[in-house]
Amino acid sequence: MSTMSVAAQFVRQGKKIVAIGRNYSDHIKELNNAATKEPFFFFKPTTSYLPTGGKVEIPRGIIAHHEVELGLVIGKGGRDISQDAAESHIAGYALAVDMTARNMQDEVKKKGLPWSAVKGFDTFTPIGSFIPKSSVSDAHDLTLSLKINGAIKQNGTTGDMIFRIPRLIEHISSIVTLEEGDLILTGTPSGVGPVNPGDSIECALADPTGKVLAELKFTAESRSGGYQFTP
Repeated sequence: MSTMSVAAQFVRQGKKIVAIGRNYSDHIKELNNAATKEPFFFFKPTTSYLPTGGKVEIPRGIIAHHEVELGLVIGKGGRDISQDAAESHIAGYALAVDMTARNMQDEVKKKGLPWSAVKGFDTFTPIGSFIPKSSVSDAHDLTLSLKINGAIKQNGTTGDMIFRIPRLIEHISSIVTLEEGDLILTGTPSGVGPVNPGDSIECALADPTGKVLAELKFTAESRSGGYQFTP
C-alpha cells in the first residue's frame, strides 16, 4: 500500500492523533489559560474518530464543548524532522472538531491529572474527508468556522496560529516518531462553547477566495449507559 493511500485512509489506517493545545491567543484568553513557551500537545485515541454525518455521544454528567481545528495528515513518517523538511512530510489536511469534556477538564486540571478521558471519549473527534496537499495553497491562510443550529459560534483564521505548522512538526517529532496516517490537530480559534443533545453542528474550511475545501456535519445526542461524570 502506498504512502498516499495510507494517508488518504488515515481514519482507518492512522495510529495516533496528536492534538496541539493553546495555539491561538484569543482561545487562551477565553479559557483563562497561560500561554506556553513551546508547543504543547496531548494524544487522542483513533477510536474517537466520528465520520461526517455521525452523532457525537455526550456522556452522562458531561458538559461537552466544540473546538474546530485544521488537521494535518502525515504522509511520510519521521523522527527529529526539521522545520525546513516539515512540508515534505505532510500528505494533506482534514477538517476536525476536538470535542472536550469541559467540566471534567476543569476538575482534572485542578488536580494536575491527565486529560486522556476529557478528550478521548468515543465519537469525540468528528472528522472530515482527506484533503490532498495540492488542494491547499497556504495552510496558514484558511478560514475555520463552526455553526450550531445555524448560528455561527467559531470563525477564525489559521493565520493566527502562535506556533506554525513546521514548528509543530519539528517539536512533536523531536519527542514522538510521526508515522504515516497520523493526524495532528493544530489548535482551535476562540468561540468554543457547549454542544447539547439535539444540536446540529456544521463546520467548514475555506480558502481566501471563499472556496469551501471541506465541510463537516454531525449531530449530538445523550449517551445511554457507559461512563457517568460526578464532580
